Amino acid sequence: MKDAIVTPWEVKGNIDYDKVVKQFGVSKIDPILLERIQKITGELHPFLRRNIFFAHRDLQFILDQYEKGNKFFLYTGRAPSSHTHLGHIVPWLFTKWLQDKFDVDLWFQFPDEEKFLFKRDLTLADTEKYTYENMLDVIALGFNPEKTHFLIDTKHAGIMFPEAIKVAKLINFSTAKAAFGFDNEQNIGAIFYTSMQAVPAFLPSVLQKKNIPCLIPHAIDQDPHFRVSRDVIPKLGYYKPASIQCRFLPGLGGMQEDGKMSGSSGDNATIYTVDDPKTVKNKINKYAFSGGQTSVEEHRRLGGNPDIDVAYQWLTFFEEDDEKLREIYHAYKSGAMLSGEIKKILIDKINTFLAVHQQQREKAKKKLPQYLYQPLC
Repeated sequence: MKDAIVTPWEVKGNIDYDKVVKQFGVSKIDPILLERIQKITGELHPFLRRNIFFAHRDLQFILDQYEKGNKFFLYTGRAPSSHTHLGHIVPWLFTKWLQDKFDVDLWFQFPDEEKFLFKRDLTLADTEKYTYENMLDVIALGFNPEKTHFLIDTKHAGIMFPEAIKVAKLINFSTAKAAFGFDNEQNIGAIFYTSMQAVPAFLPSVLQKKNIPCLIPHAIDQDPHFRVSRDVIPKLGYYKPASIQCRFLPGLGGMQEDGKMSGSSGDNATIYTVDDPKTVKNKINKYAFSGGQTSVEEHRRLGGNPDIDVAYQWLTFFEEDDEKLREIYHAYKSGAMLSGEIKKILIDKINTFLAVHQQQREKAKKKLPQYLYQPLC
């Protein structure tokens, strides 16, 4: 088993989330906080019920402000280096739920310079192409165009850069080295990048000339960026951004092998939003790590292990019906359901989701101008 690695640029191995909580210094979402969220929203998203969104920073503050009538805004993003895969979709689905339930604005950042700076073989033309492709996927999920604002770092530099240099002036190299593991060989663009990522967490406050709370939904590996931002932004006179963190959707090879779904793990470990039904079926059947036994007879007798089975783990993300999920768990664990049967359930679920998503993705091409924050600079 590989040693776990969790950084903003690499996630590998079998993740112990209790250790990650201690390592990053975040707080677990407890039943009291869940009850408070449910009181406001009327229901809990499956990702909250199932501990997929499991940790936070200052979520109580956000709820306090909301109950006082000081609405927060949401901020999340996507660094474009490939097509969108299902792991990217997870925090976006939850972000949309937050937007709908709390009726708040979303600022969605596409830091097209990040991957260019961190990946030697990636050009700016590549990131421009994938920015466009990734934007279509975000729009396809149904975010409110009147309350959703896309920021593209190289296109919106005119409004972002003046704020970024204010952040940069307050971060020294030793802090960046400690937070991100930089050494003296790191290019200076990568060192500066976190200043740009901090900007959307307070840009709406700058534009509206009033202090607005910010909530950042994201996967736990991105926490170091925002941990640095939280130290700096209050020095500029704005609220410290709050955050809510999720677990990783494992790659098809399983958490022990892949850590999380990532394009860098290879296409066989990853399902993209542009994959056709046959491709999805083949990838899941051939590459999804099974918790089943070596033979049908042994599986009937001993049962499977849903806790390591990728098909079941994915269903905890994409099957919304709690009762149906429990039935699958017990049927598989008892041996009544075979590995091929649980994979088929997942294949049908993913292909049903992607059929709708891809239709909406095509329609998104005409909607894109509604989401780009104006003016472009």
